[in-house]
Amino acid sequence: MASTEGGGAAQVWYVEARGGEARDRLHAFLGTLSAQPGFLGAELLLSPAQPGLALVASRWAAGPPALPLPEGARAWTFEVFAAR
Repeated sequence: MASTEGGGAAQVWYVEARGGEARDRLHAFLGTLSAQPGFLGAELLLSPAQPGLALVASRWAAGPPALPLPEGARAWTFEVFAAR
């Protein structure tokens, strides 16, 4: 990936859920993302050090879509400042 320092509208959207069914809720959510405009890719992340925590990290050409979050999830959006 080329450097994007000094500009670039790409954004990363993190959606986090906790609990016994967090993985399943976010796996279903992940499946809806590729049909959205501006979608560049996403991963469902699980941490062995933090059981019950699941995270979807998705990349967008501009901003993420206005989708409802899975129950109990929270989200943050970051603008890509630099990438290599």
